[in-house]
Amino acid sequence: MIDTLIGAGLGLAIGLLVGLVAFIVWRAKHAGAIRADAVAKSLAVTVGKVSEQLVPYLPGFGYNPKDARFLGSPVDFVVFDGLDAGALRRVVFLEVKTGAGALSTRERQVRDAIESGRIAWDELRITPGHGPLVNTGSKRQLDPES
Repeated sequence: MIDTLIGAGLGLAIGLLVGLVAFIVWRAKHAGAIRADAVAKSLAVTVGKVSEQLVPYLPGFGYNPKDARFLGSPVDFVVFDGLDAGALRRVVFLEVKTGAGALSTRERQVRDAIESGRIAWDELRITPGHGPLVNTGSKRQLDPES
């Protein structure tokens, strides 16, 4: 009985040792590729974020760059189309995608709210000496049909 327990314990220890050695060898072989992949993904994200901010200055942007304000999230830009010229035509929420990039869940939610007219104007006034912010109650639902 004791021989069986000693044999099982020894077998378990040898199995764990072999598994550990195999993992160390695998990690040594693949660590460089894993690091290179992580660096490549990080670089792609950084390049994407920087290029998004440069989009208004590229040919074919379609709006006056002075009318564009970068947000980054949940949409990339709000464009006040025509504001710089003194005649605001519309406010455009603009998402920039590269390649076959798809909208995220949050971006789709924002798009759907805008397209269905669930947008509003609100003002928040700061009254000095009267504590925190005071909402003037001026929230007004905008009519998407007008």
